[in-house]
Amino acid sequence: MDLLNDIIIVDFSQFLSGPSAGLRLADMGARVIKIERPGIGDICRQLYVSDTRIEGESTIFHAINRNKQSYAADLKDNTDLEKIKKLITSADVVLHNFRPGVMERIGLDYATVKAIKPDIIYGEVSGYGAEGPWKDLPGQDLLVQALSGLTWLSNNQDERPTPMGVSVVDILAGTYLAQGILAALYRRGITGEPALVQVSMMEAILDFQFEVLTCHYNDGRQLPVRSRLSNGNAYIPAPYGIYKTREGYLSLAMSDIPRLARLLECKSLEPFENSTEWFDRRDEIKTILTQHLLTRSADDWLSILQPADIWCAKVMDYKELMQQVGYKVLDMELKVKTSNGLSIRTTRCPIRVDGKIAASEIGAPLLGEHNTLIDAQFGLVE
Repeated sequence: MDLLNDIIIVDFSQFLSGPSAGLRLADMGARVIKIERPGIGDICRQLYVSDTRIEGESTIFHAINRNKQSYAADLKDNTDLEKIKKLITSADVVLHNFRPGVMERIGLDYATVKAIKPDIIYGEVSGYGAEGPWKDLPGQDLLVQALSGLTWLSNNQDERPTPMGVSVVDILAGTYLAQGILAALYRRGITGEPALVQVSMMEAILDFQFEVLTCHYNDGRQLPVRSRLSNGNAYIPAPYGIYKTREGYLSLAMSDIPRLARLLECKSLEPFENSTEWFDRRDEIKTILTQHLLTRSADDWLSILQPADIWCAKVMDYKELMQQVGYKVLDMELKVKTSNGLSIRTTRCPIRVDGKIAASEIGAPLLGEHNTLIDAQFGLVE
C-alpha cells in the first residue's frame, strides 16, 4: 500500500502501544525507522508471551515490527544523539511511548524536536497522561485494565474480575495514536503546521467503554451488574451471552424471547412476553436457557436459529476457526521473511483501500540492521 509513500517516521517506542501505531503506518506505506539501544534493542525482542521463539526473539516482536527498519543508537552518547537529531531533520513523524519526562531528559521532547524540524508531527503514548498522581505509574496493559473498571465487565456476577485475554489497551492506544497522526499529517499538508499528538492508555480504554460508561454517567452512577449466568454484557438483557450445549458452545445476541421460545420449543420461556422484564429477570431467563440448550448440540441449535435470522454463532477455537471458508476467504494470514531468510506467519493489516490489501513480505529487522544504509542516505556520518 503506498498511501504514505515518502513519509518518514522516527520511532523510539517499545513493547506494543507505540510500535502498533508504527506498524499500521508502515502498512500504509510509511518508512518507519525504529531507534533501538545497541546490544539490547527493543525490550519486546525478549518479551515472551509463549515459549515460541523466532531466531531467538519473541514472536510478539516479529508480529508488531514487521516492515520496519532498525537503527541502533545510544541516546546517552552525544555522538549518537546528534546523529538522531540530524535524522529528525528529514522526518515527518516522531513516535515514542516513554513515561512522562524521559524524552525531556534525553533532549528529544516536543519543543526541542520542533525546533529541529518546525513542521514535525510528534506522537506519544503514555500510561495515564502527563499530569496527576498516576503519571509515573507503569503503563502496562493488565494494570491499566485493572484500574479502568474493564475487568468488572467480563465473567459472571459471582466470579472474580476478569481481564481480556489480549493486550487490548496497548493496541487501542496505538490505533488512536495512528488516527491522530494521520489527521495531523492531513492538516500539515494544508497549513504546514506541526502537531503534538498525545494518547494515554487509560484514556484509550475508557473511550473503549463508551457504551457502558455513558450508561453509568446517566443512571445515577450505579455500578454495572454482571448477570449470574452466561454474562456477555452487563447492560444488555437476556439472552445475551454464551451457553454450553450438549456438544460445543453457542453464543446468543439480542433476541425476542417469545420467538426464541417457539424456535427452541422451550415452553418455560413462553411466559416472558414483556420485553421490559428481559433485563431485570435475565438470570431467570438464562437459567432456563442454560438447562434447555444442553439437550442438543450447538450445530443442531444453529440449524434452527440461523435460518430464522436469530443472531447467534458457534463458539470456535482457533483450530476450528481456521477450517472455515469464511476465515479462508478473508486471507488474513501474512507470510513474511526476516533478513536471515526465515519465513513466519502473522496477521496482515485489516484495511482495504480500493479493494487492495497491504501485504508487504518484509519481516521484522535485525537489531541495527539498517545503520549503514541510513547513515549513508541521511548523511549521518562524515
